[in-house]
Amino acid sequence: MIKKILIVEDNSDFSEIMHLFITKMGYRAIQAKNSYEAIALAEAEGPDLIFMDMQLPDVDGVETTAMLKQNPKTSRIPVVALTAWMSALAAEKASKVGIATYLIKPVSLQMLKETIEEYTHGSLTRGEV
Repeated sequence: MIKKILIVEDNSDFSEIMHLFITKMGYRAIQAKNSYEAIALAEAEGPDLIFMDMQLPDVDGVETTAMLKQNPKTSRIPVVALTAWMSALAAEKASKVGIATYLIKPVSLQMLKETIEEYTHGSLTRGEV
């Protein structure tokens, strides 16, 4: 079965590039441009992974992730933050709500591929012994 990846990104150019990369890698990409769409699509589609922009127009990515993690339908979906910069404080807040890791924009194709593989194929590199 083809893995589904939800891209939550309000910048349409960046979202399209991500969509193109993810589709080219053989995954199904779904796009949301705000928190409301992200939650609705995560519930409806049950993606295998979510790439979450940290600066969304309605509710920020940390708060959106917190809502997803509190919902039984979406709580198990790994969330990877996408951000232009990440301070230690922001990283700590992201970690507290359950964000698995974060990628700094612009993201290389190789980093995107490795991250998708790590979180959709149960790689043993993070948190498992």
